[in-house]
Amino acid sequence: AMAGYDYDARGLTHEKLWAMREVFLLSRIALKIQDCPRVRDVLDVTTWEDGTKGAHMQRFYEMRDQTGKLRVSAKSDWILVDPLTRRIMRPSSFTTKPLSVCPKAIDCPEPRKIVLPKEGLEDLGIRQVVWSDLDGNGHLYSGNYGDIIWDHLPADFQERTPREFYINYSKEATLGESLRLEGFREGETYRMEGLGPEGTCFTALCVF
Repeated sequence: AMAGYDYDARGLTHEKLWAMREVFLLSRIALKIQDCPRVRDVLDVTTWEDGTKGAHMQRFYEMRDQTGKLRVSAKSDWILVDPLTRRIMRPSSFTTKPLSVCPKAIDCPEPRKIVLPKEGLEDLGIRQVVWSDLDGNGHLYSGNYGDIIWDHLPADFQERTPREFYINYSKEATLGESLRLEGFREGETYRMEGLGPEGTCFTALCVF
């Protein structure tokens, strides 16, 4: 959402990017939670582009409270897509504006590829995509994946705040589709995968 607000403020609205056939899809996120925000906390959120990394365009974030204390930091990887053909394009195809680089170091790990092992997985059941899950594109909204993950974590983890959280978005899930969820616990970490009709929709890693 903050990435969208940033581009809206620059005049690069979703409608304009769509008309230019250069839109962004979220690919990976890494979060580091220094002190989890709570109800009624007021936060200042800052976001920066950070150039490219291979096929990805990067964007960083910080959330600070009113004393200036860093509460959450994040890094995200995005892919550039032609919304009509769904073809993935190289970052160099983005012609709307030069990509800037973050002027400071961000205290957050890099987004990473998450893979579950082939054995020892827990069957966590089925989660159907319902109407209230959808974003403006008719897909399961990226911010709702965290709720799905927490609904299916082991009970003792549900009550805890993770130190780090990672998620990979692989395929969009749409209304009525069923996600088959599998999990793997290893020490103070938990990995989860959501499988749709055409394969993996997401994988996530929670580090407690």
